[in-house]
Amino acid sequence: MTNSSLNVSPIPILTYHQIAPAPPKGTPYRSLVVAPLDFARQMAWLKLLGYQGLSMPALMPYLRGERQGKVVGITFDDGYLNNLTHALPVLQRQRFSATCYVVSQLLGQTNVWDREVGIPASPLMTLAQLRQWIQGGQDVGAHTRHHVHLPQLSVAECQDEIALCKSELEAGLGVPVAHFCYPYGDFTAAHVALVQQAGFESATTTARSRCHAGEDLLQLPRVPIVRRTSRLAMWVKLATSYEDKKRL
Repeated sequence: MTNSSLNVSPIPILTYHQIAPAPPKGTPYRSLVVAPLDFARQMAWLKLLGYQGLSMPALMPYLRGERQGKVVGITFDDGYLNNLTHALPVLQRQRFSATCYVVSQLLGQTNVWDREVGIPASPLMTLAQLRQWIQGGQDVGAHTRHHVHLPQLSVAECQDEIALCKSELEAGLGVPVAHFCYPYGDFTAAHVALVQQAGFESATTTARSRCHAGEDLLQLPRVPIVRRTSRLAMWVKLATSYEDKKRL
């Protein structure tokens, strides 16, 4: 099986974090919190434009060139409880699926990795809530055990963070966890090799672009959707080369 994408048309993979009311002005990374009403309008807009929103498992046949269609990947980083409460009903209404990348050792806790930069604490889904997410037609992916900067760790530590995240989630949820996301988009070629060794089918990054033919399936770029992304801006991100030009 090839490790490169073979899709004919560019495929965008959207990146979301929290779906919640905006935190106070001046809060660090406030842009990463998308209001529930805005998210609902964005998903309705995707449907109106003829897109099918898909989780990473559902998107893979399109990335591999086995299927063709007007599709967009939908991903959520970190595993916030507000993804379950605010995003799941919207996804179900549009008959979309999405992948939520979670931190296996912090289930039911908060985003403690954000504390030093001043981002307010927000609850993360518990194992039981992740099961609700899956029962609602959605997918769970891996985001390491502790939301770490992989390049700051030893090879052995990185192997544990990547491989054990997968096995812990699979043991707790009873379903395959085949898709990975690099925390902070921070990784090297050695980490890509560890992700492959752990048996993941895909891995997403913070590199900005739609996915074109020839992408490494373990280094997929994504399209960020933030608090102020309008529906027109969203269309531009999906249907034009705007995001492709943002790639570093």
